[in-house]
Amino acid sequence: MKKVKVFVVDDHALFRAGLISLLNEMDEFEVIGEAEDGFKALNLIQTNWPDVVLLDVNMPGMGGVKVVRELRKENSLKILMLTISKSDEDLIGAISAGADGYLLKDSEPEDLKKAILLVNEGKSVLDPQVTRKVMQAVAKTDLISPMPLLSDRELEVLSCLARGKTTTQISSDLFISENTVKTHVRHILEKLDASNRAEAVSKAMQIGIID
Repeated sequence: MKKVKVFVVDDHALFRAGLISLLNEMDEFEVIGEAEDGFKALNLIQTNWPDVVLLDVNMPGMGGVKVVRELRKENSLKILMLTISKSDEDLIGAISAGADGYLLKDSEPEDLKKAILLVNEGKSVLDPQVTRKVMQAVAKTDLISPMPLLSDRELEVLSCLARGKTTTQISSDLFISENTVKTHVRHILEKLDASNRAEAVSKAMQIGIID
């Protein structure tokens, strides 16, 4: 079985070391890197290209939500927030920025393993302790879609699709490779539960993501 390549980002050295040790004991994972802050994480992640990033929210310098936004600009790797924070701001901020999951640090090892595997498969994960907060946030808004479903780069690609542009044209306009465009399109279809580009554009217009 191919191991899931994991990168750990956390500013607490003891927790980071313990987490890496735990993951290395699990047959499903291979920890390929670690970082204690957001700036270092961005540089190393773009060199190592893990499958899943485990990312703390509150760190000195560049926080986890900012790291998510930066990573979402150029790549489609999976991001699971692993934090002690239950605050609405951190939770909604991380999800809005494009995190694939949000898990609390007091989770059981087996739950952590399941969460990483689910995120790696392209599924979303929310810790049961914060699920209610998300539902409450949804209830407080009149919008059908209270939080951006897509990253900034995915929104740019979606806007191009709405204008009828081809993969080659989008690649040229956004200065990214055609393979990267196709990856973003695939994630757009998955997130909007659409079977093709036209349906994705239609759904995005219906819920107000694009005009």
